[in-house]
Amino acid sequence: MSQQDEAYTIVIFRGTTAKPLRFSFPRAIVRKAMMVGIVLVLGEILLLSQYVIQTGKVWELQEIRQELLSAKEQTNAFSMAVEDLKRRVLAMKEVNEKLRVMLGIESLKPEDYLNGQGGEETPLLEGIQAPVNNTDGASVDGQDAEPKTLKLSEENQLWEQDLATKVQKKIARLQREAITQERSLEELAEAAKERLTRWGSTPSVWPVKGWVTSGFGPRISPFTGLPAVHDGLDIGAPPNAPVHAPAGGAVTAVGFDSKMGNMVVIKHGFGLETQYGHLAKTIAKQGQKVKRGDLIGLVGSSGLSTGPHLHYMIKVNERPVNPQRYILE
Repeated sequence: MSQQDEAYTIVIFRGTTAKPLRFSFPRAIVRKAMMVGIVLVLGEILLLSQYVIQTGKVWELQEIRQELLSAKEQTNAFSMAVEDLKRRVLAMKEVNEKLRVMLGIESLKPEDYLNGQGGEETPLLEGIQAPVNNTDGASVDGQDAEPKTLKLSEENQLWEQDLATKVQKKIARLQREAITQERSLEELAEAAKERLTRWGSTPSVWPVKGWVTSGFGPRISPFTGLPAVHDGLDIGAPPNAPVHAPAGGAVTAVGFDSKMGNMVVIKHGFGLETQYGHLAKTIAKQGQKVKRGDLIGLVGSSGLSTGPHLHYMIKVNERPVNPQRYILE
């Protein structure tokens, strides 16, 4: 085989008169050059593909970081709102306790309180170390089959799950406490309503302006001169002095009695009843609803009486009691 058969020749014609240029390249060198070129092209393609892949991963990593940052900000804001709600619930509980003391209601049981918790907390950040499970589900304590450092996306997911669990637990506690406080408020509202109704129905003021001529209890009868029990309070006052209801209630009887003279009976509820005797005139009508301060009659000396006065009686569960125990002013 000749030398020309072992080489590639390139001929360049420069014109009709000029001698053409000839370049000869050995075939072995050309093959090596082509192989090197192919390797270089493949390497360039590989590098370019890796660059594209890595660029996509960088973009994805940036997006994950932005999502993580946004999730942290939103979760922190929500956590702050939950803490604020917790403070409000605790403040409401303190108010409930004070109202219970004021209204004489039994305090909440210790198990109804919020579970006490404390300690400083910081959110999970990047580089979370977590135990890795092997293929059969057991935790690897020595040399792990996989590295402990999680990827950022896995860190983000674990951080969100951990924080979401904490927030859910706080919300569950607040829901239980809110239900407890709601029941407490309902109980307080009922108690306050009952106290208000009871207060409005309790005869706590003088029914007439005057002076006490005969107290409640044992006395010498002005009619017989013998010891007797006086079941009410005699209040001396000018004739026709106005007699007012000392509390709200319903007029259950208006009439004349041989001993009590013209009289009015008011039932106030809660076992309380008041009677007014020796009236010159009755103003209230049977079945009428009266409020504290309403005019019900005028002072007189009707019935068994030695002079103008009001016989004022209070009964609790049908038993007479000393009216002065109820008069506040």
